[in-house]
Amino acid sequence: MDAVGEATLVVDKGVDGSVGRSRRRQITLLERERWDDFMAAFGARVDPSARRANVLLSGITLPHTRGRVLRIGDTRVQIGGELTPCERMDEVLPGLQAMMRPNWGGGVFGAVLHGGVIRVGDAVEWEPDTR
Repeated sequence: MDAVGEATLVVDKGVDGSVGRSRRRQITLLERERWDDFMAAFGARVDPSARRANVLLSGITLPHTRGRVLRIGDTRVQIGGELTPCERMDEVLPGLQAMMRPNWGGGVFGAVLHGGVIRVGDAVEWEPDTR
């Protein structure tokens, strides 16, 4: 994840210009607050780009949201499931992978339903859960 002020989400593709992913895993999302909690637990200050997620969100909780639709600005993303942390997290901080495993701490992956430009500061909210 490189810090940018805006990005374009493309239906059936994900984030324009990012590394190709599968049709299900088009975009990856991480909660800023969770990352900050992990860093506080380690007494560390590692940039969230170390997680390599596409989008860093704040003010929204992601655990157990499979199937829900998240609005980011004018875009819509359907959550496909939990994004499990890999061994690379232990290269960032020994023990980080295990700390991130519970309660979807590694974030989520999803598919872009409605594309467009997202910007830092855009509103982020869940569509009503009709499941």
